[in-house]
Amino acid sequence: MLIKKPNDICPSEITDKGLFINRRRFMQGAAAMTLTAGAPGLFGTGALAQGKIQLPPIKKSAYSTSEPANSFKDISTYVNFYEFGTDKSSPVTRAKSLRTRPWTVKVSGEVKRPKTYDIDELLRLAPLEERIYRLRCVEAWSMVVPWVGYSLSELIKRVEPTGNAKFVEFTTLHDPDQMPEQRALFGSLDWPYVEGLRMDEAMHPLAILGFGLYGEVLPNQNGAPVRLIVPWKYGFKSAKSIVSIRFVEQQPVNSWQKANPREYGFYSNVNPAVDHPRWSQATERRIGELLKRKTLMFNGYADQVAQLYAGMDLRKFY
Repeated sequence: MLIKKPNDICPSEITDKGLFINRRRFMQGAAAMTLTAGAPGLFGTGALAQGKIQLPPIKKSAYSTSEPANSFKDISTYVNFYEFGTDKSSPVTRAKSLRTRPWTVKVSGEVKRPKTYDIDELLRLAPLEERIYRLRCVEAWSMVVPWVGYSLSELIKRVEPTGNAKFVEFTTLHDPDQMPEQRALFGSLDWPYVEGLRMDEAMHPLAILGFGLYGEVLPNQNGAPVRLIVPWKYGFKSAKSIVSIRFVEQQPVNSWQKANPREYGFYSNVNPAVDHPRWSQATERRIGELLKRKTLMFNGYADQVAQLYAGMDLRKFY
């Protein structure tokens, strides 16, 4: 069974318990005997750059894989965040420049109740859950991440989309003063970063707004203060540092699709049968493991999401 139910094991029971203990207790030594090699990332990577911001209480999740999560160090030091660098390590130090307060997210377009949310209001819009999701990147590496967030549908229901809302467009922060790669004359993307989902995808309970990981506020380099997480799609689909959510009638052109449509489509579903032009998607390397493993259709979430694409040619709609 890939998805655990609320009465099943708590995330802290299948991953390193010490990483779930809050910072204050850690400083008091409560976790001294349980922390593993992932722990140095807590203080050596700028991961807690947001100071004393605390998350509200976090509930058990109804949607978590039973696989053990990668360490906090792995998750917070091996990242894709092109606004801060095109390699995996530069965002760790360069994202320290990101200011996450004050921060607002504008919700607009085809909705009856448009609103600009302060980030702390958005954070408390619905109960937070710990959701241990697989993360599969198009470069054929993967992780298991204990995200903290709530279903995107919670926000969608509150703003009441009209009948014209067929897609949801996500736009991320464009601020070259804070994001050095946005100043590059010959950068890889046309900023700001834009992503999109079909309305039924956005309403699926697995799609979440993420505000934290391992029980703590999101590190800057992982997309603070709020990001999209869509676990059955490749990682680049999950936009970081969101400032705008717009409901539209026409399919948005997402940033990687605009930059290179031959390699990146709108849907970006994990599909081991459809290779990227430069990488096989049949296998993946789980960070921390030596041997490769077979990639699962829809990243292992086929039982939950395959019906969304019934009758579609998944080689054409990649």
